[in-house]
Amino acid sequence: MSIDDTANIHPSSVIEDGAVVGAGVNIGPFCVVGPNVELGAGVELRSHVVVTGHTNVGDETIIFPGAVIGEIPQDLKFKGEATRLVVGKRNRIREGVTMNTGTEGGGGLTQVGDDCLFMTGAHVAHDAIVGNRVIVANQGAIAGHCVIEDDVIIGGLSGIHQWVRVGKGAIIGAVTMVTNDVIPFGLVQGPRGTLDGLNLVGLKRKGVDRADITALRAAFQMLAQGEGAFQDRARRLGQETDSAYVQDIIDFVLGASDRAYLTPER
Repeated sequence: MSIDDTANIHPSSVIEDGAVVGAGVNIGPFCVVGPNVELGAGVELRSHVVVTGHTNVGDETIIFPGAVIGEIPQDLKFKGEATRLVVGKRNRIREGVTMNTGTEGGGGLTQVGDDCLFMTGAHVAHDAIVGNRVIVANQGAIAGHCVIEDDVIIGGLSGIHQWVRVGKGAIIGAVTMVTNDVIPFGLVQGPRGTLDGLNLVGLKRKGVDRADITALRAAFQMLAQGEGAFQDRARRLGQETDSAYVQDIIDFVLGASDRAYLTPER
């Protein structure tokens, strides 16, 4: 066990032998930190937090009461193999959030980036890869093997089906089930999620140039109404654009995936 001298640990908490507790860590009452856990500098566990498994928590991440981070996967194929969860820096993990380690069959790693917000009751399943600045609202769930790229927002009570990819800057409305891949900057909503447009509000908030937003709108129309299959339309679009934002969509659509895509309504 390695506990930095500057760490502050409530006497009611249990830090198991082998844990690494970094500088300035603050562990409140009734927390449990497992033997294969590493807490980076400035991490805060408010109270009644369990961090277990082979889990790394990055600097300045705050974990709120009732969260369980690093427990075994909810997968009947899991046989106790040593797999990992890596959580990045400056995340805010609210009450009751659960994040599981990976599985051998899925690559052995669940990973969360930096500066994310997981609201009350959110779930990140085994082997999911979550980017930076992602927001998952209350009770949102990311299933196993999903890839959630940077700056995605997932609305409350929404679910991302296993193996689905959600491209950067996309927004998923509340109470939405997403069963197919979502293009970058896409807007998905409805009980059985449909691709209804672009996340224009998010793009404007980020200060994206008007010319790029215009290009994205034109690209979306071509993807929605052009001739041929969805991927054929994306290939043609790649020959006509000089917008890096549109290129992000093209690269995503033409990339490897185990699922189909949510496509615009014609």
